[in-house]
Amino acid sequence: MKKQKSAVPSPEGNTLFDLLSEEIVFLILDFLDQDPLDKKSFSLVCRSFHSIESRHRKVLRPLRSEHLPTILKRYPNVTALDLSLCPRVTDASLGIIAGARGGALRSVDLSKSRFFTGSGLMSLAAGCRNLVELDLSNATEMRDSAAVAIAEAKNLEKLWLARCKSVTDMGVGCIAVGCRKLRLLSLKWCLGVGDLGVGLVAVKCKEIRSLDLSYLPISNKCLPSIMELQFLEELVLEGCFGIDDECPVVLKDGCKSLKALDMSSCQNVTHVGLSSITNGAGCLQHLTLAYGSSVTFALAASLKRLSVLESIKLDGCLVTTSGLKAIGNCCLSLTELSLSKCFGVTDDGLSFLVTKHKQLKKLDITCCRKITDVSIANITSSCPALTSLKMESCTLVPKEAFVLIGRRCHALEELDLTDNEVDDEGLKYIARCLKLSILKLGICLNISDEGLSHIGKSCSKLVELDLYRSAGITGLGILEVARGCPSLQTINVSYCNDITDTSLMSLSKCERLNNLEIRGCPLITSLGLATIAVRCRQLSKLDIKKCCNIDDAGMIPLAHFSQNLRQINLSYTSVTDVGLLSLASISCLQSITILHLKGLTPSGLAAALLACGGLTKVKLQASFKLVLPRPLFKHLEARGCLFHWRNKVLQAELDPKCWKLQLEDVMQ
Repeated sequence: MKKQKSAVPSPEGNTLFDLLSEEIVFLILDFLDQDPLDKKSFSLVCRSFHSIESRHRKVLRPLRSEHLPTILKRYPNVTALDLSLCPRVTDASLGIIAGARGGALRSVDLSKSRFFTGSGLMSLAAGCRNLVELDLSNATEMRDSAAVAIAEAKNLEKLWLARCKSVTDMGVGCIAVGCRKLRLLSLKWCLGVGDLGVGLVAVKCKEIRSLDLSYLPISNKCLPSIMELQFLEELVLEGCFGIDDECPVVLKDGCKSLKALDMSSCQNVTHVGLSSITNGAGCLQHLTLAYGSSVTFALAASLKRLSVLESIKLDGCLVTTSGLKAIGNCCLSLTELSLSKCFGVTDDGLSFLVTKHKQLKKLDITCCRKITDVSIANITSSCPALTSLKMESCTLVPKEAFVLIGRRCHALEELDLTDNEVDDEGLKYIARCLKLSILKLGICLNISDEGLSHIGKSCSKLVELDLYRSAGITGLGILEVARGCPSLQTINVSYCNDITDTSLMSLSKCERLNNLEIRGCPLITSLGLATIAVRCRQLSKLDIKKCCNIDDAGMIPLAHFSQNLRQINLSYTSVTDVGLLSLASISCLQSITILHLKGLTPSGLAAALLACGGLTKVKLQASFKLVLPRPLFKHLEARGCLFHWRNKVLQAELDPKCWKLQLEDVMQ
């Protein structure tokens, strides 16, 4: 018989939830994931709801490690613990976790935590025998002794050690011997690990599916043992400068199970070495060669045997027309192509390629500055199924070409037109792309409210909109977006000088808004910000830099209503000690930038920093370093807070067109 729990008493004395099994109530709670406050509200209804929600919760992401004893007691069925928001996690904290959860815990994330040692990890490994996932990325102080402790977690299947720069071959060898069940291992930026350590992993961990060796000082010597891994599906060799073309002798059969290969920034590998590494990899679907050798006919020809290749990323490479044409002829299964910042992409080569790959769904031609409307015509006519098109700074594409995107590519979900000549007529046609969820129109100086209104009226699925420095946009365009795009989560109107409080009042109707960037909008005041704070309870990131008319009156409602706020930039505003101190009531607040606040005093700053107990990152004017007591910094750093000091001088704001001209001068 299914276990049932009572909840709300009915007039007859029974309870409505007596009619539902616990499993059904859990299914209902599964749908309360969009707003982090929904489950909290559910649990506050009554004791029964509180108990049900406690048993339902499987994943915890606490803000501070000192809360662990309480929350682990309240949530008895937790299997995954994400401590990435806790900057300070000590050995004692890990001991508490091991004692409270024991064999139930399967996943722990310590990727942004510090202060624990090998002793704490030993407690975790010994107490949590069923642990299968452990993320220790960024533990830069962790040494081989800690790796020995990790080796005691015999059931580990996924382990991330990115940027653990003090771990050596010896430590990785211990892990390889102890953790034979590993399926995923990331050693990215583990600079103390070389061929010996990687070789031991390949020999001992036969179940490996995913292996990230980015920026390791390895050579061709370890490649044969890696390629013998029978189940290896993903291999990342980004920035492995010791790998070169001298691998044909040792690599004959290749890795038949390999599905994804990343050789970005391997500048010593040409088509010769690539052929050796991909030899026999007939299942390869995703290939990344960004910032590597030139994309020539010979390199493209080496891809012929990869018959099921779906994705190629060549970002930052020198590309030849013959190379692009060869890719067009040989990689017939392509659905994703990235040529971002590739020098040498021309209309001739790109047009030929897209006409051969009509099934393309994702195309990135960011900063391909030589292409014109010819390429856009061929892209839109040949690839109508595109779901993502990124073409930032394609400066030779005329405004007429953007009409073709709206006429032909109705499946688009993501479109990046940053720094282009698109105008209102182009936006009128782009508004026909009814599935658009991400639209970037930053530094588009030819658009106005008229064009943006078309987007607002038609693209109801929009969740992200970037209008950075698009100076022709005012409150009228924002009003239409707010009316027609109720699911909007992110909007950037920075340096749109005509944006006012009325615009923020309109945007406050988008209750899912969590990321708002309004820096450099001098007409916005505390009144507009208060409206956002009251209605947009999911707000987590706020940038009000250079909004000089926002003062303490805007901080108080923010402190009261925006309890999910984690990052804020207050630079160049009129906020004083009072406003800054009021933000201490936001327990989630972790990152704050405070530059050039005229009303801020050393004593007020010190009080606010002490009161904001969850801070992990503070960006301050360097002048404060001399007037604040050194013990204050030591105390805050012991809590896990990092300080970033800046010597920026106050600069006058440029007109958007002048700013763009200066940028073009730099690029030339």
